Amino acid sequence: MMSTIMTLLLNCDSLSKAFGSKQLFSKISLGIFRGDKIGLIGPNGAGKSTLLKIMAGVDKSDEGILSYRKSLRVGYVPQSSEYPELSVHDMVMGALHPNHPMSSHEAESQITILLSKLGFKDPDQLATALSGGWKKRLDIAMQLINEPDVLFLDEPTNHLDLEGIVWLESFLKNASMAFIVTSHDRYFLDNVAVKMIELNPIFPQGVFCCDGNYSEFVEKRTEFLEYQLQCERALASKVRGEIHWLRQSPKARTTKSSARIQSAGKLIDELSEVRGRNKQSTAKIDFEATDRQTRKLLSAKNLSKSLGGRELFSGLDVTFAPGMRLGIVGPNGCGKTTLLKILAGEIAPDKGTLKYADDLRIVYFDQHRQALNPNDTLRRALSPNSDTVLYRDQHIHVNSWGKRFLFHPDRMDLPVRQLSGGERARIGIARLMLQPADLLLLDEPTNDLDIATLETLEESLSEFPGAIALITHDRALLDRLTTCVIGLGLPGEIPILADIYQWEELVKSRTAPPQKEPEKIVEKKNPIAPLPSTQKLSYREKKELESFEPAITSLEADIQKLTAEIEEHTAKNNLTALHDACAKIDKAQNDLDALFHRWQELENKGK
Repeated sequence: MMSTIMTLLLNCDSLSKAFGSKQLFSKISLGIFRGDKIGLIGPNGAGKSTLLKIMAGVDKSDEGILSYRKSLRVGYVPQSSEYPELSVHDMVMGALHPNHPMSSHEAESQITILLSKLGFKDPDQLATALSGGWKKRLDIAMQLINEPDVLFLDEPTNHLDLEGIVWLESFLKNASMAFIVTSHDRYFLDNVAVKMIELNPIFPQGVFCCDGNYSEFVEKRTEFLEYQLQCERALASKVRGEIHWLRQSPKARTTKSSARIQSAGKLIDELSEVRGRNKQSTAKIDFEATDRQTRKLLSAKNLSKSLGGRELFSGLDVTFAPGMRLGIVGPNGCGKTTLLKILAGEIAPDKGTLKYADDLRIVYFDQHRQALNPNDTLRRALSPNSDTVLYRDQHIHVNSWGKRFLFHPDRMDLPVRQLSGGERARIGIARLMLQPADLLLLDEPTNDLDIATLETLEESLSEFPGAIALITHDRALLDRLTTCVIGLGLPGEIPILADIYQWEELVKSRTAPPQKEPEKIVEKKNPIAPLPSTQKLSYREKKELESFEPAITSLEADIQKLTAEIEEHTAKNNLTALHDACAKIDKAQNDLDALFHRWQELENKGK
């Protein structure tokens, strides 16, 4: 018999965190239950990574209480990791918790099994030599070796190729532990999440939770925000009536009128708060194109390139015309960025020719943001030479330009090194927009962007009249934007395909193992195993065994009731009642675990 009741693993009670003068989030309350598969999203700078670190025990909140279930095991996979010169095997062995109960022989066996499951063929390979996708697998292996009850993953799809993302999706969908993953990949969240959480000050409690994947979440979020707008309109109507009353000639003040004045003040404050939440901001992205009328912008014929004696691609032909949106896909290391740099004229091909239209303007977006000086202020990064930028023949003050990309004027003197990855990405896009272009070459422009900014970028690129060549692992962007796709990294002729789905089918067909002949099914006798015997049990133990089922049913009913109470107290922000319910559910779950453990002991004895 298995318990289907969801167990509370971790509870966040009124967590707050500030970074310098900036308040990331305030009084956040939420719970994580056994079996939860959660996607965590929110705008850049809302504190998603920080909240994840706090829940994982890597960082601490300024205020609030974080409660773990007794003996809870937690794993945390950061956005990026730095490895010493150690083998994959030694990295996993070093990640074992000091108090793990395994013998050295058992640990070696577990590591071998785990690395095999995750696809590592050579445990002695140096971790530093792994590609981005395999480093992410190693990060996960280093957490799984300790068998976590809940795993926190911070932007695990960043810098993964499509093959790596598909593997990660499959791994998380089949994972037995609970997990929370931050990601801006909408298709990824659709495929792995069964619950969504958005961290955003536009919500009354600073957070919005609902069951379902990302697409279902979008519908419920839209409904909630529409309801919040209706509340604002209703409040505004009430406030107008109260203000009219307050402006009338004062009469003799009574207790009743004084109470009304106080009530009116609360209504005005409430309206101000709701209006503040409803005032959503998104980055304003609009690429500047030239007035070029030429139909053929760039023609590449028979391009070939090798690096370190390894051929990346050969015989590649592609022609760019206005309105063309080319997606470049393939596994990490197959030459996608190299091809983009060849098209940009930054490196030369080994073979082939490139023919550019006269005075062609190419703008290249570097995925590593190498052009950003970490010691520059945000002001200088946005406008290196003066306090104004020139955009479409208009001079715009750098503060106003920064506001278009959600940078508040009081952050303008912060050094770039203190900004989040998403904020640095927005700087790169802001600089990109200042350069009139015929051809945009974009290398992973979506990395670190929040979903709202990503969707704005997607809309702007779809309206850009010039041509685009795009490298991204974001399947939603590839699906909605590109007119054709080039696939690198597979043997044979380079395919030019209609969309990302044709590429995925091609990869499956070329990499699928040969099918084996189906094995003959041998019907076994006595397929149903006999129930455990109770002959070895004493009379008292038999009676004890008979009492387990009603006791377990009763405890499960208590836990179900307490779970509902916790959700209700969390929604109402009733902290005292929430603490009591959490303590009761923890005790009930411990009692339930003890019953199951004793039941298993007696069943084993009776066999």
